[in-house]
Amino acid sequence: MKDTRIGLIGTGMMGGAIARRLLASGYRLTVYNRSRWKAEALKGYGAIVADTPMDVARQVDLLITVVKDEHALEEVLFSGEGVVHARSYRDEGSSKVKGWLTLADVSTINPFASKSIASRLVEHGIIMLDTPVMGGPQLAEQGNLVMMVGGSREQFERFIDVFNTMAGRIFYIGDNGSAHTMKLALNLQIAMIAAALSEGILLVERSRLDPMLFLEILNSTYFKTGMSERKGPRMVKGEYEKSFALEMMLKDVKTINDTARTLNISLPMASMLEQCYRLASKTELADKDYTALLEFLRIVNRDERKGS
Repeated sequence: MKDTRIGLIGTGMMGGAIARRLLASGYRLTVYNRSRWKAEALKGYGAIVADTPMDVARQVDLLITVVKDEHALEEVLFSGEGVVHARSYRDEGSSKVKGWLTLADVSTINPFASKSIASRLVEHGIIMLDTPVMGGPQLAEQGNLVMMVGGSREQFERFIDVFNTMAGRIFYIGDNGSAHTMKLALNLQIAMIAAALSEGILLVERSRLDPMLFLEILNSTYFKTGMSERKGPRMVKGEYEKSFALEMMLKDVKTINDTARTLNISLPMASMLEQCYRLASKTELADKDYTALLEFLRIVNRDERKGS
């Protein structure tokens, strides 16, 4: 068993996969999730399930959060049974957990919110790193995520072995908020590629050409992507096994546009993309994979043809 005691809050698809990776690698892990059954599912892998976020923070050296957005993060940190209330216990407790706690936030959140939260946490003896990742649950279980880090380099290097267990490549970006900015810029590429791929498939289908041939040609060129190679064929077949929900992609695109407004820049394509994902999220496709945007476009165009 490795010495570092780790806590993890948020055991959904990505959080659960990270938890299983850490447990398989020999770390002691305490977990919490608002829907307790999702945390209980990790007991069989060796995890300890805590009753509150505060209970997790009382007994760990490093706390990892994988939650929906900055509002969910603030809830687990600052609510009545939140992480910040563990400080008095830590200051008076055993030497193993005495003093400062390091928080690594894997969530995708607004970078300005991240900086504000990090500043507030210092008052409670908590040092926050933003550690968003690229890659889905499968890569998380393999330890092959790509991680970006913002915040204290000293604290990052203190837990480098843990981060190396989670990620195959790690990029230190800079101050708090910087890694979340980079993550948003990367997620914008994913959202746009999904939209472009969806529209390309739809254009070919409506022309009564073979969309699989379209993918074969695309994947023979410089312009191929991992999405066109791996998800493209499933999209054509209408198979949208979820690795990242469409409604979560809407959340990220909205966060991108919120960040752009704070920076006083215009991202016209991102603005149009947000409208498209918002409409798709109002359908039964919201909990499907984000590539189900194609199915939404199919439905819209089918309905338009009926009305013409």
